Amino acid sequence: MKKQKARIASAKKTGDPRSAKPLAANRAKPTGAKTSVTLDTSGNLTFNHAMIYVKDVERGFRFYRDLLGFQLIEDFRYEGKPVYARMRAPGGDGTIALHQAGPDVSVSSDGVRLYFEVRDLDGFCRKLQQKGFYITQLPRMMPWGWRHAYVNDPDGHEISLYWAGENRMKKSVMKAAQKLVDMGSKP
Repeated sequence: MKKQKARIASAKKTGDPRSAKPLAANRAKPTGAKTSVTLDTSGNLTFNHAMIYVKDVERGFRFYRDLLGFQLIEDFRYEGKPVYARMRAPGGDGTIALHQAGPDVSVSSDGVRLYFEVRDLDGFCRKLQQKGFYITQLPRMMPWGWRHAYVNDPDGHEISLYWAGENRMKKSVMKAAQKLVDMGSKP
């Protein structure tokens, strides 16, 4: 208990929200979830997570949890306000983190898009619509051979929901698609 109070006091002095008390009320361990991940120890670079800066961590957390199915790994509060939440995708080991942006900091992410893959893309999008969520582009086949839908999170970060299937780790079909476009544009 003493360490916890010291950590909170330290967070208040330094303004470091990461050292604040974890929000235990929201900390729910999903049943049947993996508790450990085997890391590549051969010295190769691995991807850990994407950090998403938001204006309201609680609002962003509800979006990723309630609409997309992410599961909370950890979160922190500073002076009673949620300032950080790290979550795991409902399938696989992918994680994202939401971090409170400063009051004068833009959360615009032009040039960055998050991609989440789901086999039943059409069904998933129907479920989002049933919950009243707006899909900016309904599922459709793209020129590179993947089926995509697009949505925006509450802070306007663009998200691609897609299904690539067996094409996911293969070279895309962009050249073949470009050839079709070129053929169609000739007089």
